[in-house]
Amino acid sequence: MPIRILPWVTLISGLAISGIAGYYSIIGLTAIFAAAFWPVVVMGTALEVGKLVSLSWLYNNWAIAPFLTKTYFIFAIVVLMFITSMGIFGFLSKAHIDQTLIGSNVEIEVAGIQSKIDRETTRIVFNKTVLDQLDAAVNSLTEANRIRGSSGAIAVRKDQQEQRDALQSEIDVSLDKIQMFNVEMSVLDIEQTKLAAEVGPIKFVAELVYGESSKEVIEKSIIYVIVILIFVFDPLAVLLILAFNIGEKNKNNVNKSLTNNAIDSILTINDEFINEGRRNVTERKINKKQHYKPN
Repeated sequence: MPIRILPWVTLISGLAISGIAGYYSIIGLTAIFAAAFWPVVVMGTALEVGKLVSLSWLYNNWAIAPFLTKTYFIFAIVVLMFITSMGIFGFLSKAHIDQTLIGSNVEIEVAGIQSKIDRETTRIVFNKTVLDQLDAAVNSLTEANRIRGSSGAIAVRKDQQEQRDALQSEIDVSLDKIQMFNVEMSVLDIEQTKLAAEVGPIKFVAELVYGESSKEVIEKSIIYVIVILIFVFDPLAVLLILAFNIGEKNKNNVNKSLTNNAIDSILTINDEFINEGRRNVTERKINKKQHYKPN
């Protein structure tokens, strides 16, 4: 047994989808014409309402509407559907671009921090190399049994102490910086993980369709997904509004048919009642004549 959908459910669904499509479209158009935000909002709202009103009027007045009027209405409705779809495409594309920019900014920050870590690491390696050279100079004197005296190992190491302290201080500072950079890197790694989770579904789609998930393939997959969405967004809203009008018109036709049948039935009953009355009067007249017939 087919399920009967109430007309108001169809109407509400159509208006809801149309409203959402119109909102996305208007936001997308304001991104294209950013210098005229409110004029675009007003224009887009009026055109969305006009599109649905034009559709309803055209269907209900198709039989009496002039040819040029019908032609223009059809043209306007199709163009407005295209504009709405274009606005939705712009809105979804901008959302994807914003997400990509966030990911790119995070990657740039990660690269910058990694560059700082590499620089501090190089500084540590250099200072340790200098310390090793100082140790090598002292060790060579010790091996040559030149320990005491003004040029002995002890005196040389004492003369090196200030330089050693400066080198060690630079190493400690670099280690502290690297630790701080690693903390910042951990925060960015968490952010990157979140972004990867957000784009994870489209990666699976790319893997399923193309067998890979490179950046170019993901971008192509996103475009296809957006195109699929716009083909079933505003057209579905328009068809639901049209379906509501069709249902209402058919319901009115059924009600008129039932009313006409009821009137015909009443008229038929009245005719039978009159005929029956006439037969009864005739029979009474015949019986009366027979009753008073002279002997």
